[in-house]
Amino acid sequence: MGMDRKIENKAKKRRMIIWISVSAVFVGVVFYQIIFGDKSSRLNVDVDKITIEEIREDAFLDYIAVNGTVEPIQTIFLDAVEGGTVDSIFKRDGDVEQGDKLASLSNINLLLEISRHEAEVTRNVNDFRMTRIQLDQQNLRYRNDLLDLSYSLRQAERRYKKNSVLRQEEHISQEEFELSKEQYENTKRRFELLHESYRHDSIYRVAQLESMEESLQAMESNLELVSTRLEALDVRAPVDGELAYLDLEVGQIINRGQTLGRINVLDSYKLRVEIDEHYISRVVSGLQGEFEFAGDNYELEITRIYPEVEAGRFAVDMEFNDSVPGQIRIGQTFRIRLELGESRTALLIPRGGFYQSTGGRWVYVLDPSESVASRREIRIGRQNPRYYEVLEGLEPGEKVIVSSYDNFGNVDKLMLR
Repeated sequence: MGMDRKIENKAKKRRMIIWISVSAVFVGVVFYQIIFGDKSSRLNVDVDKITIEEIREDAFLDYIAVNGTVEPIQTIFLDAVEGGTVDSIFKRDGDVEQGDKLASLSNINLLLEISRHEAEVTRNVNDFRMTRIQLDQQNLRYRNDLLDLSYSLRQAERRYKKNSVLRQEEHISQEEFELSKEQYENTKRRFELLHESYRHDSIYRVAQLESMEESLQAMESNLELVSTRLEALDVRAPVDGELAYLDLEVGQIINRGQTLGRINVLDSYKLRVEIDEHYISRVVSGLQGEFEFAGDNYELEITRIYPEVEAGRFAVDMEFNDSVPGQIRIGQTFRIRLELGESRTALLIPRGGFYQSTGGRWVYVLDPSESVASRREIRIGRQNPRYYEVLEGLEPGEKVIVSSYDNFGNVDKLMLR
């Protein structure tokens, strides 16, 4: 009997040890899950409601797609050189040639001003002629006086030399000799003074005539200038082209400098392109672009940049490198592929709604079983209309969800089903 009780105690003790061990393991597992278990938030997602793409390594084409509007290669604005009243209008639109008369103005005040200038020029011309005659007459008097005085000087010199000989031979008195000497010296001084005066007068005369001639030429030039102002009352086409519009009505009063119309030079065309301000530091003159029209590709080049930013966009002009489409029309819009840099090999992730949700800072990456997608930090570089360039965080062949994350909240894992 004693032995039977001892066996029963051993069995009970063994069951107790097993129960304690199992309880300890269970408690350990629970404790491990509490301390080290996966606490990430999860969300069940239907696969057919998301877009999954594979990360691949390929050439990244650094370009953007922009819209360009066709414009004439050059636009000439017609401004009023002179103000006046519109008298006649000869053409309002259509093709024009250089020099074609488009409209005419009248200006009574300008006509009166021209008449005053003409009268002033005529008066000054007459004054110049009278002054020239007077100076010529004065010059003749000087020359005549010099001729007379030169003759008197020669006579006085002969008398003086003759009396010098006679005085040495004592045939005349000393008084008579001195008198002839004084007459000769006095006549000589008078001749020298008159000659000097004539020389100075000639210099003054030449300078005065030159000055008057220059003044007269200036007046005549001013008269021609005023006359061209009268011609400017006729509005003419400055170049060959297409008269886009002429904003005039008969009887309308026009101020000087007022814009009257516009002529489009149609020798060629350009495209005015608007670009997001995000690219303003990367866009420079000389960048190439292309677009397709009627089955052909046409190449363009940026020739001018307008740095002013309006509504988050800035504009550039692009001109054709070679041929221009034959059927192109002003106002047409084309989708242009504008290259920003050279292509290079990179990791590519297709564009999608995820970028708007995360700013490109992270994505959901599928595990090898493609049943779970986990959140992972990444870094994105350049972008084009089809791809983003992945700089960090992903490897070739990995699959990511590229559709919008707006319905996922901020969960760590997506359980795909």
